[in-house]
Amino acid sequence: MTKANRFSTISDVAKLAGSGKTSVSRYLNGEKNKLSIALQEQIARAIDELNYQPSQSARMLKAGRSNLIGLVLADITNSYSIEVMKGIEAVCRENNLMLLVCNTDNDPHLNTKSLELLKSHRVDGIIVNTVGMSKDELNSLQSIDTPIVLVDRSAPSLDLDCVGVNNESATQLVGQHLYDLQYKSVLVVTADLVISPRKARVDALKEFAEQHDSLTVKVCEWKHEDADYLVKALQEFYSECKTTKAAIFCTNSVVTLNVVKILQKMGVVIGDEVGLVAFDDPSWCELIGPGITAVRQPTYMIGQSACNTLIGRINNPNLSSKDIQLPATLITRRSTSQ
Repeated sequence: MTKANRFSTISDVAKLAGSGKTSVSRYLNGEKNKLSIALQEQIARAIDELNYQPSQSARMLKAGRSNLIGLVLADITNSYSIEVMKGIEAVCRENNLMLLVCNTDNDPHLNTKSLELLKSHRVDGIIVNTVGMSKDELNSLQSIDTPIVLVDRSAPSLDLDCVGVNNESATQLVGQHLYDLQYKSVLVVTADLVISPRKARVDALKEFAEQHDSLTVKVCEWKHEDADYLVKALQEFYSECKTTKAAIFCTNSVVTLNVVKILQKMGVVIGDEVGLVAFDDPSWCELIGPGITAVRQPTYMIGQSACNTLIGRINNPNLSSKDIQLPATLITRRSTSQ
């Protein structure tokens, strides 16, 4: 008898049992009645000695499924991505699916490599949460012959399922909140507006201001590598705050954190000298300064909905594509209490 090996194959079992691979396959597939009692015992001893474990992936692929779901994340350190992933994992567990996660660090090259890697593992479907994807990269998804669901990124021109928050209605909650508190001027700080969710949030606040004459909106489109530009924009806006009641609206948590750091260096008292609202509500929002008013996205539910939608697409490829928009909640704190 040979030494047990956790990487043993069906050929190893057959060789040790002195039988053919067909006999071992019959034994493993529950067709023992086609084998003699003696042969059954030989195969059982060989399996036990080799500690042979049947390849579940091979079985699934033979049946046309891998039971693997791929997830491509833009930034796994982002609280939004973590909560979405938790929701996806929960649905995978309920459906006996395994989740393969690729983190791209917002690198377009890694987006492509991640998709290729997941395809090579023959995943049944892929959930894509890479907000930094260009239009060309999004369009390239159509050439992938694997079901795909986009998270937090709408793509009207693509026949793909999309799941995210209703950015327009969520931002209108922000506008109404600031208007009710008699704020007069709002500076929207956002990363590149080439990304549809960010643009939707900015456009929604602009539209709200157009319908409420007493509220004016300015936009600061900031690139992460240009820190000086953001500092200057905040300094200029703060100088205006001395003559009008003003607030800053940040379109995601990364922007919020950078704005808070700069305001603290400037010695600005958030909530007293300037209001602050964040889109996204990571746990630190209630701990910074007086607590930051924030739009709380149903991130866990977004993950669940994305995974359920993908499973539905896998089971029925002919379904019409869906654009699922979930409602958000405005969590009010003292950063807008003035």
